[in-house]
Amino acid sequence: MDSLLQLIGSFGVILQERLFPALESELGALSPQHEQFVALLGLLSMDGAMAAHSGPGRPPHNRLNIARAFVAKAVFQCPTTRALLDRLACDSVLRRLCGWETRAVIPDESIFSRAFAQFAHTQFAQRMHAKLIQRTQAQRLVGHIVRDATAIEVREKVQSKPSAKAPRPKSRPNRSGKPRAWEKMTRVERQCSGRMTLQQMLKELPQACDAGCKNNSRGHKSVWVGYKLHLDVADGQIPISCVLSSASLHDGQAAVPLALMTARRVTSCYDLMDSAYDSFHIREHSRSLGHVPIIEPQKRGSRFVPLSPHQRKRFCERTIIERVFSRLKDEFGGRFVRVRGAAKVMAHLMFGLLALTADQILRLGGIPLPASSFS
Repeated sequence: MDSLLQLIGSFGVILQERLFPALESELGALSPQHEQFVALLGLLSMDGAMAAHSGPGRPPHNRLNIARAFVAKAVFQCPTTRALLDRLACDSVLRRLCGWETRAVIPDESIFSRAFAQFAHTQFAQRMHAKLIQRTQAQRLVGHIVRDATAIEVREKVQSKPSAKAPRPKSRPNRSGKPRAWEKMTRVERQCSGRMTLQQMLKELPQACDAGCKNNSRGHKSVWVGYKLHLDVADGQIPISCVLSSASLHDGQAAVPLALMTARRVTSCYDLMDSAYDSFHIREHSRSLGHVPIIEPQKRGSRFVPLSPHQRKRFCERTIIERVFSRLKDEFGGRFVRVRGAAKVMAHLMFGLLALTADQILRLGGIPLPASSFS
């Protein structure tokens, strides 16, 4: 951790003493958002992330420039691609930071759309985020991993579900000690059985757009149409891994694949979850990974056991994920989802999450970034 802070600290010195003055002499005055954007691009290291075009035909537009523009779309809070293109046309500093010297060479909106579809199909933003976490957090011992989900509203029709079959009898707790038949297992039981890979777990999670219902912080039910973003956040408000699912999916059914993704990226001690994750299988899976689960218990009659005082004190750290969700929606475009389909919605959210993660890592390192609207 100390070496990481020293590395980020030296990166901050280079930004403040060398890069920003050189850019100002070349491009003109930089606003706080421009400096923020430059700092994020420097940490993300996107150069070389895409293979060069080879083969016959006209060379395509530089996809790396378009990827930088989509990061700028999240940082500058442009609600649509059209708004992003208008900003690039009138903001010469931002345009040149993305890689275009003049307005005439900016690709058309249709090319941006095709490039975005390619990013969504290849999971470009997800891979960049995983590399960023591996590069900056792999050597860090994380105290707490906080797990929760948030509603993602979209302008999309609810996809009709297949006709329901005969209702399956309600599963009862298996206290006999004998393994339950595979077809009678719940989704969480199958995930914890050790017979599924991470890819199989993720593929089994529904991703169709539908309606979701959830109690808000005041205990009132809120209904939305769209998806649900499941997130693991480490101390310092750094997102580690995320999964997108249908809005109707129960939070606990994404806990096991999320835990496996996070365990492959960082080393952590405690898993903090609310009462939606209060399950014997989730607790045991967390312990099998070498973690200590602290889950808000549900009131189940006489079997209710409240958290101990020291567990309650650690559980207060769970509020960091609410601040991450708030920043993602209010500052990095998570509230302006104007694309359709799970893959494109995930790509849109991941560009914002990529910028948010880099911003939090820089803040954790103590780099004196300029005051801006993000504060």
